[in-house]
Formats: sequence, C-alpha cells, structure tokens
Amino acid sequence: MEFLLLPGGVINGDVRVPGDKSISHRAVMLGALAEGTTRVSGFLEGEDALATVAAFRAMGVSIEGPEDGEVAIHGVGLHGLNAPAAALDLGNSGTSIRLLAGLLAGQSFASELSGDNSLCKRPMGRVIEPLRLMGARIDGTGTGATPPLRVHGGAALQAIHYDLPMASAQVKSCVLLAGLYARGRTSVTEPAPTRDHTERMLRGFGYPVSCDGG
Repeated sequence: MEFLLLPGGVINGDVRVPGDKSISHRAVMLGALAEGTTRVSGFLEGEDALATVAAFRAMGVSIEGPEDGEVAIHGVGLHGLNAPAAALDLGNSGTSIRLLAGLLAGQSFASELSGDNSLCKRPMGRVIEPLRLMGARIDGTGTGATPPLRVHGGAALQAIHYDLPMASAQVKSCVLLAGLYARGRTSVTEPAPTRDHTERMLRGFGYPVSCDGG
C-alpha cells in the first residue's frame, strides 16, 4: 500500500505554549512570601499547580485567577502566612508537598500536609532528614515517613550545609526555602546538576543566592 502526501497550504494562527509546572509552583510560593503584588503570565493551570494556589489561599494569601494563564498574587511577606484551618490537601503534587514542607518548617504555627492516596504512599524521608538537621519538628506517618506530614511549627531553624545524597531539585528547593527562615547561611551541594528554578526565582525576587559549581 502506498500513500501520496500533497501540500495542504499555509497554516496561520496563534498558539500559547503551556507554562512550566515547576516554575508555576514556585511563582505562587515566592509571590506569596513577597511584599506587594506579583503578576504571573503563562501559569500552567494543571491540578498540581492549582493545589499550590489552594494551599496558599488557605493560609490567607489573596490570589486572583488563574485566567488564561494570568495570576495575581498579593504577597503577605516572609512572616505573613496564617495557620490553615484544616490539613492542606495537595492532591497528587509531590512538588507542592516537598517544597511546602521546607517553607512551613520555619513558620510559627503548626500545619499538616496531605494529599490523595497516591501521594500518601510516597516516602518523604528525603526532605524530613535535612529539615530535622535544621531544627524543624516534622513527622511523617509510619515507618516510611509518608504523608500526612505534621509540621509542628515554632522551631528556631539553624542554617546547615547539606550534601544531597542524590540529585533532586525538590529536596534542594526544600532546604533553600527553609533557609529563608534559618539563622545563618544555608547551602547545598548536589552530586549532579538539577533544575535551578528556585535559585533563579529567589534572585528575581531580590533574595541573595550564589552558586559555585555544584
């Protein structure tokens, strides 16, 4: 069997490339902790990123949108989050729960991070270990340290240098976000390059971050 393909003419139109999920998460998180209003375009309106939006709304952050990829986040400042009235349901978003664990470890209030059945089967020891080294009081469920995660709050975090046992942008970001609330200089060494969205976006929001090799 043979097929003959002929030109079909010219295609015209506009296409909006979907936003990046990892950057969408971080834009909401850092926008919430910033002073003033952060406006985001190209936001990926998927379930994972929307779970992050819902979590920050539950902690008192006013967020407009998303609508056609546009989001406005009215930041409350580094210490302006409020205790959520219930456990934060992060659906199936591993990025949300790991990064929020670091961010919430430095808050004055207690919180609980949960999700769907799939998320609650994922071990969280990789983020719990460095957070405890920083002085955080955080517990997983059972021997596998799976969600729900309970962050007790009120801990005075101390900066650490953490050698990542395996390359992970999520664990690196968790430690760096906890470092925003820690006394001293927080640093991470990674055994192989990982996505550097967090470092780039922290700089974009005015926070000093330096990188040297790994």
